[in-house]
Amino acid sequence: MSMWWRKFVSAAFVAFCGASVLLALVPLAFILFFVVSQGIQALNFEFFTSMPKPVGEEGGGMGNAIVGTLMLTGLGSLFAIPIGIVSGIYMAEYAGSRFSATIRFAADTLNGVPSIVVGVFVYGIAVLPFKQFSALAGGLALGIMMIPIIARTTEELLLLVPSTMREGALALGATRARAVFSVVLPAAAPGIITGVVLALARIAGETAPLLFTSFNNRFFTTSMTQPIASLTVQVFTYAISPYEDWHRQAWAGALVLVMIVLVCSLLARLATRRLEGMVRN
Repeated sequence: MSMWWRKFVSAAFVAFCGASVLLALVPLAFILFFVVSQGIQALNFEFFTSMPKPVGEEGGGMGNAIVGTLMLTGLGSLFAIPIGIVSGIYMAEYAGSRFSATIRFAADTLNGVPSIVVGVFVYGIAVLPFKQFSALAGGLALGIMMIPIIARTTEELLLLVPSTMREGALALGATRARAVFSVVLPAAAPGIITGVVLALARIAGETAPLLFTSFNNRFFTTSMTQPIASLTVQVFTYAISPYEDWHRQAWAGALVLVMIVLVCSLLARLATRRLEGMVRN
């Protein structure tokens, strides 16, 4: 095979890869452009601070839904992050055990369960017995969806840490638990944080499980035991309504959701770079 043919095949393969990347980015670019162009028109200070107006009145905002979304994702994170990380550590440290394989299979299965099924499950265990929709039930549903993503991400990243780091810690007299939590886990922390942010990005846009758990609330509340508003449910309600002003605010709510995910991603990148610098030093 001549040299020019090899160069041609190499250039063609690089061009194909570049075209594939651009093709994958085109839908994302169109979605972002459409959401920004439609949502920016209704985005103002009142939107972030005001409550929804009664039906038929123009104006108002989604201040209660923004606070509610932050509360629900925070509750889900408090529930899911410790469980997910500890599960991932166990699967990585005892990779050959039968129980570890069972946990891995359960995490993969749970990751593929439709979100509406998770919502119905939490409705049955946290709403029906108490005869009350609540923020706690919504946070539980979102947390259940986060657990498999965090667990599998933690496992894969811990397995990528060189075994010499763990062996060195054990050789210096550290216990297995101390070696994991003081040496191996910090080395994988940047990637684990990225996995947590990916899980947050997924639950931030979920609507179906919240319809069965936290429901919605047109008023401002921070009570954990009462129904609470969320951006996704509010956007869904406004989008299917017959009112043009509600449609406008639904686009603004969608834009705020995109902004929240973007801010979380930027903060995760900053934290990842700082942690990587600390690990190198």
